[in-house]
Amino acid sequence: MQPTEEHNQKLAKMTFASVYPLYVKKVERKGRTKQELDQVITWLTSFDQKKIAEMIKDNVSFENFFAKAKLNENSNLIKGLICGYRVEEIENPITQKVRYLDKLVDELAKGKPLDKIFRKPKP
Repeated sequence: MQPTEEHNQKLAKMTFASVYPLYVKKVERKGRTKQELDQVITWLTSFDQKKIAEMIKDNVSFENFFAKAKLNENSNLIKGLICGYRVEEIENPITQKVRYLDKLVDELAKGKPLDKIFRKPKP
């Protein structure tokens, strides 16, 4: 199943600042920390703590957020279902990147260790 074009546009225009507090709330409710969340975001995007705060302050859309990100070279190893979609099969690049982030946040909230969340190719 592929997201609709309307869905893709909605996600692209959504601001990172509007979703970030929800991510924090989700992981903290499950006993994880904001620092761990920021580590996950850093792994995926290469943004440091200062850049994450800047993106929030500037109220950037996900489209601009990911346009400025340098996606981790192993992000293509993120697989599985999120919001009813297989992340590895999503064709729209912005939607796929947003769902990559959602998937990693879910894994963090479910207690998965950071070394497992930070994908590495199998030798």
